[in-house]
Amino acid sequence: MDNSEKVSATSPSSGDEFKDVIKGLIKLLMLVIFLGTIFIWVLMPTLVYRTKWLNPVMRTEFGTSTFFGAIGLTFFMFMFPMVLMACLGCLYLHLKKLKNTTHHLAREKITDGGVFAAMKRPMLVKGPLGIVSATELILLAMFVALLLWNFFMYMRNAFPTITPQSAAKHHQKLWQARLEAMAIRIGLVGNCCLAFLFIPVVRGSSLLPVVGLTSESSIKYHIWLGHMLMTLFTAHGLCFIVYWASMHEISQMVSWGKTEMSNVAGEITLLSGLVMWATTYPSIRRRFFEVFFYSHYLYIVFMLFYVLHVGVAFCFITFPGFYIFMVDRFLRFLQSRDNIRLSSARVLPSDTVELTFFKNKGLVYNPTSILFVNIPSISKLQWHPFSITSSSNLEADKLSIVIKSEGKWSKKLYEMLSSSDHHIDSSLSVSVEGPYGPTSTDFLRHESLVMVSGGSGITPFISIIRDLIAITQTTTCEIPKITLICAFKKASDIAMLDLILPTSGLELSTDLNIQIEAFITKEKEPRNEETQKIRTIWFKPNLSDQPISAILGPNSWLCLAAILASSTLIFMIIIGVMTRYYIYPIDQNKNKYNATSRSILYLLVLCVSIMVTSSAAVLWNKKKYNVESSKQVQNVDVPSPTFSPSSWAYREIESTPQESLVQCTNLHFGERPDLKKILLETKGSSVGVMVCGPKKMRQKVAKICSSGLAENLHFESISFSW
Repeated sequence: MDNSEKVSATSPSSGDEFKDVIKGLIKLLMLVIFLGTIFIWVLMPTLVYRTKWLNPVMRTEFGTSTFFGAIGLTFFMFMFPMVLMACLGCLYLHLKKLKNTTHHLAREKITDGGVFAAMKRPMLVKGPLGIVSATELILLAMFVALLLWNFFMYMRNAFPTITPQSAAKHHQKLWQARLEAMAIRIGLVGNCCLAFLFIPVVRGSSLLPVVGLTSESSIKYHIWLGHMLMTLFTAHGLCFIVYWASMHEISQMVSWGKTEMSNVAGEITLLSGLVMWATTYPSIRRRFFEVFFYSHYLYIVFMLFYVLHVGVAFCFITFPGFYIFMVDRFLRFLQSRDNIRLSSARVLPSDTVELTFFKNKGLVYNPTSILFVNIPSISKLQWHPFSITSSSNLEADKLSIVIKSEGKWSKKLYEMLSSSDHHIDSSLSVSVEGPYGPTSTDFLRHESLVMVSGGSGITPFISIIRDLIAITQTTTCEIPKITLICAFKKASDIAMLDLILPTSGLELSTDLNIQIEAFITKEKEPRNEETQKIRTIWFKPNLSDQPISAILGPNSWLCLAAILASSTLIFMIIIGVMTRYYIYPIDQNKNKYNATSRSILYLLVLCVSIMVTSSAAVLWNKKKYNVESSKQVQNVDVPSPTFSPSSWAYREIESTPQESLVQCTNLHFGERPDLKKILLETKGSSVGVMVCGPKKMRQKVAKICSSGLAENLHFESISFSW
C-alpha cells in the first residue's frame, strides 16, 4: 500500500469525546451499582439489616405481594442489579467498539513508576496463588475480609441468643445448639463465594472487559472462589453431620422436606462439588484431563440441587452470576450447532498443525484471542481452546489456529492429517465456539515490546505480529520495536516461525522493526538432514458448512443486552402471573406450596425465557447477515497444493516471502535465553513484556519485572494454564 493511502493517527473528534463522556457515566453508574451490592453483602449479617431494613421495609413491600411473594425480595435486591449492570456493560462495550473502528491509534504515553504502575506489577511470583499483582492481592484480601466479617457478625448476633435454657427447649446441649447455629452461618458465608463463582468463566461476559479482563485471564479468580466455596460448604456439611450424630438424628440425612429445606438435596450438592474439587488437583488435572473435563459437567447437578436445598426464594441471592453464565452457555450451544467451513491444514514437521477456517468478513477480533474447537470424529464432547494466530485486519475472510500435538486429542488430530496422502481432502467436520479475547489492545502505547515464549506459547505472539503488520499497511502510526524470544526443545520446532507470515505470501514491512531470537535448548548444532517441508492439505467445500461468524452479528453487545433484559422481563411476567393465579391461591404466602415443585417450576420458566430470547436473537441475526456468508463459502475454489520450506538451520536466502523473516532471526543452539540480560538491556521509556509458556518461564519473567531493577518494564502474562 502506498504511503498516500495510509491513514494517519488523528486526534479524537467531538463525537468520540461525547462517547467518552457517555462511557464514563456508564462506568460510574456500574460502579455505584456494584458498590451498592457489596454494601448489601456487608450489611446482611448485621442486626441493622434485619431489624431496621429487611423486616419493617422490604418484607412489608414484597412479602405480601400476590405476584412475586418471597422471591420478589431477593430478586429485586440481588439479581436485578447484576442484570442491569451486565446490560450497562454491553452498552459501554458497544460504544467502545464503535470508537475502535475509527482507527485512532495515537500512542498514549505511559509514565514511569508511580503508584498505579506499582499496583499492576507482580507482587507474588511463586506460591499457590500463581503470579499475582498488588491490585489482585489487595482485592483478594478485601474479599476474604468480607467473608470473615460475615462469619464474625453472624456468630456475634447468634451466640448471645443461645442459652442453656433455649437449648434445653429443643432437647439440645449448649454446644450442640451453638454447633447447629455455626453450621448454618458457615453455609450463609459460602453463599457469598457462590454469588461470584461463575462470573469469571462467562466467556462472552460484558462485565469483565469493562475492567480490562477476559474470561481466560480470570480463570484464577474462579479457582480461588471455588477453593473457598468448597472449604466452607464442606465445613457446613460436616458440622451438620456431627450435630445429627450427637443428637442421634442421623436419619435427618435422608430427609426431604416438602415445605422446608431438603437435606438430601444439600448432600447431593456437596458430593457433586467434592468430585469437581478433587479433580482440580494439579497433578490429576494434568495427567487425567478428561476426568477433570467431564467431572465439571457436574456443575449442573450442583446448581440444581443447591436450588432444591435452599429454595428458590433464597437462591436468587447467589443466582445472578449463574444466570449470566446460563445465557452465555446457551449462546455457545447455538453457535456450536454449525459445521464450520475448513479451508486448509498446514502440517508442520514439529508435530504441529495449523488449521485455517473461513470467517465472515464482518467478524473482527483482537490479537491473543482464542477459539474453542470440537472435532466430532475425535471426540463429540471435548472442546479445546487454541490461540488464534491470524489477524482480522490482515486476513479479512480467514481465521487460523495452531495446534501442538501434546495431549491425546491433539495427537489423534495430527496423526489423522499427517497420515493423509492427499493434498485435496474431503471436508473435516469441525464446530467452534468464539472467538473470545480482549475488547481492545494497547500494544501501541509501548515504545518496545518483548515477547517471551516457550514451545507452542509462540502462537498468541504470531497474532500480535500479524496485527502490527496490518497496522503498518494502513496507518502511519509509530510501531513499537519488537523482540521475540522463543525457546524450543528441538530444531524441528523452528518450523513454527514459518507461521508468522500468512500463506498469502506477505512480506514483512520495512516499517516493522522486529528481531527474533530463537533458542534450541536440547540440540547443540543443526542436523545435516534432508530439508523438511510443510505440507498443505486443502479441504473440499461442503454446502452445509458455514464460515465462522459472531453468533449475535456485528452489533453483538446490543443483542446481548436485549437478550439479558428481555429474558429477565419475560421471566418476571410469567412468574408474576403464575404466582398470582396458580401458586398464591394455594400458598397464601405461608409456605404451604411444595418447595421442590416451586423451585423446579421457576427454574423451568427461567430456562425457557433464556432459550426463547437467545434463539430468537440468533435466528434474526442469521437471517439478516448470513446470506453473504453462504455465498462466500459457495464461491471458493480449492487452490493447487503447495509446499513451504521450513529448514531454518541451513536455508539459503532466496527471494521468497520468508526471506525478510530469516534475515531478522538469530538461532542459538544448546543454550537458554538470558532473560534478565535481555529485558534489562531493552531500551525505551515503556517496554511491554509479555510471556506465554511453561510455569517456570512465566515466574522468571515476572520476577525480573517486579524486581525494581528497571522501572520501564510492564509485565503481562498471557498464558492461561496453571
